[in-house]
Amino acid sequence: MQESTSKKFKQSFSLLDATMIVAGSMIGSGIFIVSADMTRTVGSAGWLILLWILTGVLTLIAALSYGELSAMFPKAGGQYVYLKEAYNPLTGFLYGWSFFAVIQTGTIAAVGVAFSKFASYIFPSLGEANILADIGFVKISAAQITSILLIIFLTAINTMGVKEGKIIQTFFTLVKLAALFGLIIFGFMAASKTTWDTNWATGFSFGKMDGDMLVPYIGFAGIGAISGAMVGSLFSSDSWNNVTFIANEIKNPKRNIGLALFLGTLIVTLIYTATNLMYLAVMPLQGIANAENDRVGVDAAKLIFGSGGTAIIAVMLMVSTFGCNNGLILSGARVYYTMAKDGLFFKQVGKLNKNAVPARGLWIQCLWASVLCLSGRYGDLLNYIIFTVLIFYILTIIGIFILRKKRPDIPRSYKAFGYPVLPMLYVIAASIICISLLKYRPDYTWPGLGIVLLGIPIYYFVWKHKHVIEEAPEDDEALMKE
Repeated sequence: MQESTSKKFKQSFSLLDATMIVAGSMIGSGIFIVSADMTRTVGSAGWLILLWILTGVLTLIAALSYGELSAMFPKAGGQYVYLKEAYNPLTGFLYGWSFFAVIQTGTIAAVGVAFSKFASYIFPSLGEANILADIGFVKISAAQITSILLIIFLTAINTMGVKEGKIIQTFFTLVKLAALFGLIIFGFMAASKTTWDTNWATGFSFGKMDGDMLVPYIGFAGIGAISGAMVGSLFSSDSWNNVTFIANEIKNPKRNIGLALFLGTLIVTLIYTATNLMYLAVMPLQGIANAENDRVGVDAAKLIFGSGGTAIIAVMLMVSTFGCNNGLILSGARVYYTMAKDGLFFKQVGKLNKNAVPARGLWIQCLWASVLCLSGRYGDLLNYIIFTVLIFYILTIIGIFILRKKRPDIPRSYKAFGYPVLPMLYVIAASIICISLLKYRPDYTWPGLGIVLLGIPIYYFVWKHKHVIEEAPEDDEALMKE
């Protein structure tokens, strides 16, 4: 393999492209599913909408805060770089390790399998029920194989260059935004005033649904219930930070990253809130809570479009998950690239191919995401990691305060909106959610924390064994020519 020093990352992403990375990475299948569990947990229309609004506000505050960091460090790797600069290399590595182990790869696997599940509505042979191999400790379904093939296909596309991945991302995100707007509009056109009035008669009653009964929470258990319910909405609103991973491939990054974060998260917040209002307009609250397999979107589409609703929503979800996975795959490899440049990942991952993309990072990500698809444990891993994702968001936003004192000399062309009040408000609110999850949802927290802490011995093993993983060159011009 012959190396070249003739190319760097290309600044190919416009503001529109960057905004589509934000929105496209956020919108997957969650908005069509998680409202069922949220409704069962909070028990009323008012609380369902309130939690989606609260999630949107927290996401917007975080995104606006990250704008300052992205302007300070417009480099590949995004959040990994921010944590390393604000704290130390170990903190950055723990994020990068968790990111590779499950945050990004687990999400890619889960979104890939979601694509297959909804494709099976149109092509039943692609479903999970179609077992292709049973090797004792694991059963391999057609859905898993389809998801792996999807991941491989999108990875291959993104190794061809930024242009190809960018076109797919922007096109599919625009299509799914248009489709979601269409679903919302047709939903309100098919709305039932009786259903709407009956749902809102529940007002802001708060309790756990038990059949037709609403069982109130006692004491602080209510905070735990809110935190648990928000796991779904927070997961559905996650991955907005993916645009920071491709910072030095964005035109005018000091301006456009912060603006893309704001526009993308605002668009998704408005769409998510409107979609849930539409659910309340066409489905009784019990119908939302007890949707078959929690697929609220499918049941809503049947009521809106009749017998063809299933096929319509299936196609929408295939488009949505396809575009979502492309954004995740495209951006994720840039984190491993930067870690390799710091000597904390395999050396060859810190090089670009002839198309100026980190191809080896893309393929390593593809391999591990495929393993997670086969394991069948991606769903559990994602439940474990949502707590950890919040911890890293909290640490990153606290990093803004640290860097203002530690590095006051760095130019800040964009400053965190509402500093210090809004960033601190996010830290407090997210911390309350994390503490509540620790107490009331230990199944979501301790395993995720364990995955992160496992990174500590791995970090010191890497640090002390430079002959295994060597430090890559300092400049961005070491490229491999394939």
